[in-house]
Amino acid sequence: MSVLVLNGPNLSRLGSREPDIYGTLSYVDLVKKVEQLANQFEIDCEVRQTDDEAELIGWLHEAVDEKQDVILNPAAFTHYSYAVRDAASLVTKGGNRLIEVHLSNPHAREEFRHTSVISGIATGVIAGFGINSYLAALRLLSA
Repeated sequence: MSVLVLNGPNLSRLGSREPDIYGTLSYVDLVKKVEQLANQFEIDCEVRQTDDEAELIGWLHEAVDEKQDVILNPAAFTHYSYAVRDAASLVTKGGNRLIEVHLSNPHAREEFRHTSVISGIATGVIAGFGINSYLAALRLLSA
């Protein structure tokens, strides 16, 4: 089994960006924890982060071509990127699973964060559990 874990803008700043909301773990810590759990489940897993919408779309296309499941934290793209939504929908339409994850609970934050253009095409959504949102997604994909 192969899973791409894709992260959108500003997630490389974890640990220093609003730790009261996103926690104190760094992006490097997030990658290590995800890779450790993937190894336990014998999942081939690659974790990537970009601030570039086009690059994220390209990675989603790659997942479609490689028939990979995806764990996606679209970050700010969650709320407005129909281009990312369209690319993400190709993953699920191709028969693979896509789990949308968020470190924080967007519904407990500013109103503009309450809308996700991704959720409607995702296999499922896990939000509000910090790094455990990612780990829960991996566990569900491994089942």
